[in-house]
Amino acid sequence: MDPTVRIKGNVASATPEFLAQMREDMLRFARLQLGSDDEAEDAVQEALAGALRNAADFRGEAALKTWIIAILKNKVADILRKRQRLPLAASQMAAPDQEGPLPAVFDQRGMWHDAARPARWSDPEADLHTTQFLAVFDACLNRLPPQQGRVFMMREVVELGTEEICAELGLTINNVHVILHRARLALRACLQINWFQEGA
Repeated sequence: MDPTVRIKGNVASATPEFLAQMREDMLRFARLQLGSDDEAEDAVQEALAGALRNAADFRGEAALKTWIIAILKNKVADILRKRQRLPLAASQMAAPDQEGPLPAVFDQRGMWHDAARPARWSDPEADLHTTQFLAVFDACLNRLPPQQGRVFMMREVVELGTEEICAELGLTINNVHVILHRARLALRACLQINWFQEGA
């Protein structure tokens, strides 16, 4: 059986090609969620290590990719929660004329090292707007019938291909397209009422 579809029992039997593609997909997802290459790499490594450690727990009820992405989502959520809890360390707030960690972020010419380059500051108002929108979107998503919600998440969030969704759920390609179409229409209607009209 193709390991990209379903593996019963032995996670380690996945092909190197599958694992390479899986890692690439995981990195893309983690970068999108975290906005940091280093944190994305860490999350992917931890998720893959966790999958290998817990391989005996994989019962083959879901596609291997779905199972590993679920582990990755938990790792990403942990990182995001940790970010919110961590205050800025005193050593990171040292004044420029003090000895300490600040000189390490610059090269000999006084230019930023690539890894230490400061990120652009976010716009708090835009962040609040995005957070509020995502809360409304999540509520709309939760109102979808279970199968529509699952197919939508598999396609748009986990980014599984149509064939993978068909194999996982036992649906035809036409079924998946119809379900996605209905889910998108329902989400659009819900957002129109609960987000766009409220802001008008």
